[in-house]
Amino acid sequence: MKIASWNVNSLNVRMPHLEQWLGESAPDVVALQETKLPDERFPDTALAGLGYRSVFAGQKSYNGVAILARGHAIEDVQVGIPGFEDVQQRVIAATVDGVRVVNFYVVNGQAVGSGKFDYKLRWLQAARAMLADEAARHPELVVLGDFNIAPADIDVHSPKRWHEKIMCSTQERAALAGIGELGLHDSFRLHCDEPGHHSWWDYRLLAFDRGWGLRIDLVLVSEALRARCTAAGIDLAPRGWERPSDHAPVWARFDRDAVSPLSAASAAPG
Repeated sequence: MKIASWNVNSLNVRMPHLEQWLGESAPDVVALQETKLPDERFPDTALAGLGYRSVFAGQKSYNGVAILARGHAIEDVQVGIPGFEDVQQRVIAATVDGVRVVNFYVVNGQAVGSGKFDYKLRWLQAARAMLADEAARHPELVVLGDFNIAPADIDVHSPKRWHEKIMCSTQERAALAGIGELGLHDSFRLHCDEPGHHSWWDYRLLAFDRGWGLRIDLVLVSEALRARCTAAGIDLAPRGWERPSDHAPVWARFDRDAVSPLSAASAAPG
């Protein structure tokens, strides 16, 4: 099973890109963020024509999340964070072929110390509580999406430039680490420990061409799925297409009978 995530930054604009990428990449499950469409305008019929069922929670012009699945039903759908009142559509969860998939579009936060930053930290605290419950009920759990946090300096093109800035602050990273403490692992780092890999680049200053990016789009996997995560990556091609999203798709592949080399090595005694 291949599970992917993509912040499309307006599905109305990027629908042709999504159609092309689905045809070329053929993921089994896709989490989308920033669809920026009210539910009545979500292209579920067009996606069904491509073989994908969909569930979604959107709003006009901002936010919006969706989960697409090919060949499997989408069950037990949850929208939003239980107990956390929020008009912004940033969370949708569902079960696909026995795997619980939680799709997050984490708050950006604007600037460290701002009111939106405080909202981000409150949101992350509520999200962790939600995930603690999800992890207790679903051993096979994938939490993915645009986290708007680079986990470590290795995920930043210039740690000095981004030091304690939004998406790279100590507080945000601590909140993300707290989510990881629930038994969730960064699938990309199960297979790659090198710097220089990013999933988001500012539209300004030719950031993509210069490699000035951050890795803020993540696929986190539970312990039960960790050993079966045989590959993970970032698909750079769509970021180079005409009128692209500022994010690239990220993905992880799972084989119920396989064990990934790095996961096996980390689990070995001695």
